[in-house]
Amino acid sequence: MSRLLTYAQAINEALRQSMELCEDVVVLGQLVDYKSGIFGTTTGLVDRFGPDRVQDFPVSENLMTATAMGASLTGLRPVIVHQRLDFMLYSLDAITNWLALWRFKSNGHSNMPVTIRAIVGKRWGQGPQHSKSLHAWFAHLPGIRVAVPATADDVKGLLMESIFGETPAIFVEGRTLFSMTAHVPEQPYRVRFGQATIRRPGKDVTLVAIGVIVPLALRAAAALDKQGIDVEVLDPRTLSPLDVNTLCESVGKTRRLIVADHGWTSFGAAAEIIARIAEILGDNLRARPVRFCLPDSHTPMSMALEDQYYASDADLVSAIQKMF
Repeated sequence: MSRLLTYAQAINEALRQSMELCEDVVVLGQLVDYKSGIFGTTTGLVDRFGPDRVQDFPVSENLMTATAMGASLTGLRPVIVHQRLDFMLYSLDAITNWLALWRFKSNGHSNMPVTIRAIVGKRWGQGPQHSKSLHAWFAHLPGIRVAVPATADDVKGLLMESIFGETPAIFVEGRTLFSMTAHVPEQPYRVRFGQATIRRPGKDVTLVAIGVIVPLALRAAAALDKQGIDVEVLDPRTLSPLDVNTLCESVGKTRRLIVADHGWTSFGAAAEIIARIAEILGDNLRARPVRFCLPDSHTPMSMALEDQYYASDADLVSAIQKMF
């Protein structure tokens, strides 16, 4: 049985059900034990499970990550929360030189099942230090799984999959998704990493939409349908691992590819996806692949300039029209 939940409520339910299923699951982060609960995602957890399992943490991202790593080696399954991905960068040493390497260095004999939630701001004057989405950075790193869930049902299932898996994972969560709703099953369930999904079937062009771009992509596809262009919207759901087979099946059918990503244009996830497809299907494409990403510039603080920085539905519609 399912019911409508917001993205934030689905995260909260995934955490609660995981903690009910396993006493080893703990949640760490700045203000995770406050009533507001990081945009509602951790609300009520401390009341149900107590401060030993839901712990506030000092403003020390590297220490928090190191603490979670050590806890995981004792048998716990920590979930740590960064209210802004930008400040998670203070923990890059712990992630890059220890967390990602641990299973490899131990020849598979020891694991660190740490789940890291990293939230990305957008609009409301977030500026350059509260809005960076660095999913491509982390996907470049062997030993880390990277999820970019776009819907409430996916974020619950992927989060539970990560918590009970053995490989560390980073969740990149777009703040603008938190109020969006979807039908979410009541019972606990897991969504496997590396399995893309078709959000909208189509035959004329494959639009790969990553994370927070998925709602925009669906609106653009609906607008183009009225013009006789049938867009297939494909959501990879995870970047590491990446479901190349489903991508190839879709592009093999449509023979056109555009990748819409909420990262910068250069050296990003869109470039990697296009390269993968071009290596396999390059001779069969009807048009050159297109990257639809953020400019190679930092986010303006001015809300008027933000409107120019972030793409609109019309911008994506125009980019797809030019492929025909």
